[in-house]
Amino acid sequence: MNIDSRTYVENKNHRTNAGKILTKIFRKSIAVVLFLIFWQVAPILGIVDHQFIPTFTETVGTIVSLTLKNEMLVHVKVSILRAGVGFLLAGIIAVPLGFLLAGGFRKLEEILDPLLQILAQVNPFSLFPVFILLFGIGEVAKISIIFWVSIWPILFSTITGVKTIDPLLIKAAQAMGTSKIRLFWKVVLPGAAPSIFSGLRMSAGNAFLMLIAAEMIGASAGLGWMVLNSEVNFQINRLFAAALTIALLGIFINKAIGFVEKKVVVWKQDSFVS
Repeated sequence: MNIDSRTYVENKNHRTNAGKILTKIFRKSIAVVLFLIFWQVAPILGIVDHQFIPTFTETVGTIVSLTLKNEMLVHVKVSILRAGVGFLLAGIIAVPLGFLLAGGFRKLEEILDPLLQILAQVNPFSLFPVFILLFGIGEVAKISIIFWVSIWPILFSTITGVKTIDPLLIKAAQAMGTSKIRLFWKVVLPGAAPSIFSGLRMSAGNAFLMLIAAEMIGASAGLGWMVLNSEVNFQINRLFAAALTIALLGIFINKAIGFVEKKVVVWKQDSFVS
């Protein structure tokens, strides 16, 4: 094959790959684009009451206005700080505990599993009075309830990840005289990592969802408080701006965890569905 033919083939492959990427992006974005178009035109055409639902551009304009006034940034900072502290505490405790229960204390894990499952199924909203009674209505109560809803997905996903590691890999490493510490870092941790990250993504979503509810009780700042305050004062544009910001932050956090996962779990290949 001469140089011109090879260049032609390479260019053709690049165009094909670019076409596949664009098609994939279109498939993923078409539903969102159609929803945003409907959101924009529905209040204008009277399909929904403009008094209660602003257009998409009005909502974005309110976000920009509040950001320029620094009001939105203050609420976002407060919310992320609360959610981040609760989420990090849950991860710091749940991941090591999951490795211990699934790896070194399996009998104890079997005994505790029914109790842990029951605790995880308790409706967190019903625990608000308990946390308020124990910690008051300050920051500790809000962070504690976020910690509560965050710890279970991480704990169970860590346990599952350790349990599903191929035992042949562990036996092979042990047969080669691998120490326990090296076995953990080279086999157990990498094998359980995909499941752990799955739990982290779920936990982050739970943390942010519960944060919004927690901020509606005894708070003076935060996106949840902003939603409640806007509702009470009938500031509809501000309410929708806060709600859209919450949704965008949730997407960003999920994507951020996925990005870290790709950097850490380098052997995990993304599947491409044509």
